[in-house]
Order: sequence, then structure tokens, then C-alpha cells
Amino acid sequence: MDEKSPRLPEPFKIKMVEKITLHPREKRKELIKKVDYNVFMLKAEDVFIDLLTDSGTSAMSDRQWAGMIETTQAYAGSQSYYSLEKAMKDIFGFKYFIPVHQGRAAENILFSTMIFPECYVPNNTHFDTTEANILRNKGIPVNLATEDAYDSAKVLPFKGNMDARKLEEFIREKTPEKIPLIMTTITNNSVGGQPVSMQNIKEVSVIAKKYGIPVFIDACRFAENCYFIKQREEGYRNKTIKEIARELFSYADGCTFSGKKEALTNIGGMLCTNSEELYEKFRNLTIVIEGFATYGGLACRELEAMARGLYEVVDENYQVYRHRQVEYLAKILRDGDVPIVEPPGGHAVYIDAKKFLPHIPPEQFPAQTLTVQLYIESGVRAAEIGSSCFGKIDEKTGKFIPARMELMRLAIPRRTYTDNHLKYVAECLTMLYKKRDQIKGLRRIYAPKLLGHFTARFEPIN
Repeated sequence: MDEKSPRLPEPFKIKMVEKITLHPREKRKELIKKVDYNVFMLKAEDVFIDLLTDSGTSAMSDRQWAGMIETTQAYAGSQSYYSLEKAMKDIFGFKYFIPVHQGRAAENILFSTMIFPECYVPNNTHFDTTEANILRNKGIPVNLATEDAYDSAKVLPFKGNMDARKLEEFIREKTPEKIPLIMTTITNNSVGGQPVSMQNIKEVSVIAKKYGIPVFIDACRFAENCYFIKQREEGYRNKTIKEIARELFSYADGCTFSGKKEALTNIGGMLCTNSEELYEKFRNLTIVIEGFATYGGLACRELEAMARGLYEVVDENYQVYRHRQVEYLAKILRDGDVPIVEPPGGHAVYIDAKKFLPHIPPEQFPAQTLTVQLYIESGVRAAEIGSSCFGKIDEKTGKFIPARMELMRLAIPRRTYTDNHLKYVAECLTMLYKKRDQIKGLRRIYAPKLLGHFTARFEPIN
């Protein structure tokens, strides 16, 4: 289409709708107080527009639903397993895979197999469940994102990259024997859903091979990352999303994958590898903790939905729509002077809570505060990606160490909300920004050590 052509609409039409309800403001205040100011604890029915996560919240296609009905349910050897295997080999290109019930199960099996006490796992930036699974297995997660990733206003094409120089220095300092694997998360969720370039993935692969260390990709949003590569990296404009994905995964020894994101399903995941030895270990542990290796803790129908969803997510028309919708939300927020992480990622728009609420110190959880206030003002549920999620207590001093970034994530479920829903979200946030000086912080009164933000409790600071 030429430049004068109208903007293309969504590449689908709506076949079924679900009613949503906006409670009055006073009721929302009561509801958030009852759950100790933690939006994770709200009932879904009490949320008007739910941008808590894009994981497991996609609208599935008619082809996916049809496949779920058609597939055979069997304890071992269901046809849906082989459908998923075919899709994995065609798009990812790995030799072996194991289905699991979601991405963190893949992380659990991977790290339970490969990690040993006091080892190190470098990553561009670990997300919360990845970090927790490493810590639970007595490893040490290490974040090596470039410094540019922490500047929310800086516009660069690939702010999710790992700092390759720092990675090699770290390996030399700690010795390769202390590093059982290197990970790269695509897209880099913790710093604003920022993409990783193919060049950076190659550089990390070369360094890893030099020291004999396996590389695994956290592939939750691989197709969105590949679309960014197609749009922004030289030499990829004329390649398909699937071709870019095959090249990207060719530089890795395996991957973890949450089907709840880019298999467009409500549950499911995979653990992939090229190593027969690792596959045998993964499979044996899977049978103990997840289920037999051809269903991995899932009903067989979910495997078929994943297989079909993987082909839908690498369709370029879908990716154009997906990225256009994220950019649409970002533009309205920009126009309202709301501080966001630039450029917007592929699955969410992130609000810079430090800039939104500069008067609230990190120990009063500005990103959590903003998340709570957004629900009170609009009925919209977002996610805190700040000091509640990634802050630490120094075990020696007891001092609180805040996260480097204080972000509120507006994660957009796939094929679920219209532009009008997102316009409402942006307008509510813009109005909230105009009275930001009236917002007061929160005090945390409870949080477990691992993944504490899911069940943390807070109270307002008067």
C-alpha cells in the first residue's frame, strides 16, 4: 500500500464477546483496600480492563478452538504432541523438546538440571520467575543489560541487548566452570519489553562458544522480537518472521518458552534443546514433576492449540496489527505528557513511575503506588515492575535496595481489546498525571522472599 492508503484494521473479526463491568470509584477503593493494595489479589470480575499481563490472556482463534475439539486425548502419544513437535522444528529448529504447563515449569526443569550451588547465570535481564527459579536452585542470577536500557527516555532500536563486553569480562572473572549456561531474554521484559538485535545474539553466542558455555533463549516473545529485527536491523527487511526466528535460534543450544504469550494460548510451554544428553535429563525430570513427556502436565488439546498458535504468531499481518496497537497506546500517552519507556516494546507500554511520581521515594514503592491508584481511578489493572518486584533486602545490613527502574507495565493481551479500550486507559492515566502531586506512597507490611510481589501486602502512608 502507498502512503495515502488508509491504515489497515485488525486482521480478524470478532466472533464472541465477554461482558466487562466498571464498578463505581468508591467500590474500587473498598476492593483494593480489602486485598491490602495488591492488584494481583483482586478478582478478575472486579477489573474493567485487565492489563496485568499478556500471559495466558490472549483470545484464541477459531482454528485453535477447532483443533482442541478434534485432537485425541491420550496419556501417551497423542497426535497433538506430534503437531507441536512439527511446529517447533519448523519455527524454532531445535532437535528435541518437552511440553510443559507454562514457562516457569520449563525454567524449573532447566535450572534443576543444570544449576549447582553458588554458580552464576548471566542474562541480559532476568524476569521475576527466571530469577526466582535460579535462586531456588541456589544459583546466582546476573543481569548484564547495556546501560542504555536503564534510560527510559533514550530512543535506540535494541535497548534489550546484553553488554557483550561485560559478559566476557564476567566469564573471565568468575571462570567458565562457574557458569553452567548463559541466557538471553527476548524481548527484554524487565527494562520495558525492549528487543535484542540479531547481531547481539550472535556476539553472545560467539563468546559462549569460546568458553564452552551453552546458550539458552528465554523465548517468551520471540516473534515480536523477530518483527523488530525485520523492521530495524539491516539485512532482514525482506525475510519472513519465521526465517528470522530460525536464524535467531540457530545461535542457541536451547530455549525456554511460555506458550501463554506467543503460542496465543491460555496455558502451556516448552523446553527445547539440541543436546540429546540434556534432553534425556529434562525428560526424566518432567515425568516426575509435570507428567509424561508427550503431554507435560497439559490436556492434549492445549498442545494442538499451541501448535496452531505458533503459526499464527509468525504471520506478518498479525505482527503489524500487534505492534500498531502498542504504538497507538504509547502515542496517546505521549500526547498527554505521561512519561513512558521509549521506544515502546512489542507487548506493553511501560510508565516510568519515578518520573510520574518523583515525590515518592523508592522505599514507598512508587510503581506499586501508581498501579493501585490507576485501579482506583479507572478500574484498569496494570503490573508493577519496580521495587516490589525486584527490590532486595541486604541480608548483612537489612537495608532495602530498590530496583534500578520503577515501572508500571500496561501489558496488552493479544487480540483481546480494541483501540477504544486502550484510548480509555490512556485518557485515565493522563488525567491521573495531572493530579499526581496528590498521590501518596505505600508501606509494605508483608512479602515472602521469592516472588514476593505476587502476595505482598501494603498500607497507605498518611
